[in-house]
Amino acid sequence: MQYYVEVTLLPNDDIGHYFLWGKVYQQLHLALVALAAGEQSALGICFPEYSMDQPRLGRKVRIFADSQAQFTQLDLVQWFSRLSDYCHISSIKSVPAHTQYAQVARKQCVTSPQRLARRRAKRKGQSYDQALVHFTGFKAELSRLPFVVLHSESTHVVPEGLQAKHRFKLFIAQVLVDRPQTGAFTCYGLSQTATVPWF
Repeated sequence: MQYYVEVTLLPNDDIGHYFLWGKVYQQLHLALVALAAGEQSALGICFPEYSMDQPRLGRKVRIFADSQAQFTQLDLVQWFSRLSDYCHISSIKSVPAHTQYAQVARKQCVTSPQRLARRRAKRKGQSYDQALVHFTGFKAELSRLPFVVLHSESTHVVPEGLQAKHRFKLFIAQVLVDRPQTGAFTCYGLSQTATVPWF
């Protein structure tokens, strides 16, 4: 990946850091979906201030692309227009010649028996209550990874039979690796295989 754009969050007394991350990442996700081919994106991301010591993403996200034209198509200024007071978008820059590499991936933690029951009910043709019984005694998997809280654009059926959107935690694992690897990115800019430059 030869080019990048850096988005810096500018939280203030009116809008906090974590709330702002949710808004910024939601817009970035929608922008990547609009540019994607199916469920895959050609653009990857990393968090230059990522830390596991005090689990946090920091205040910056870098978006990487193979060409400047991809950023023109992505049009982040338009996607972030409602958040222009709360974030700064850099110009398109060239990736330095010598960099390290990072793999930035989603880590899915099994934290909700209700979510598992909804999935089981749908897959097995059971009622929600029948599926929930299957997960009696369930113990949640905990994670110390940094995360951002997002709203799902899809809906699901809640026990009362209503359609509802839900919030979820997108846990993000970022590790440095020895060499670059190719692969596909999701519409969250993350990948289980592909790497992005790290500098």
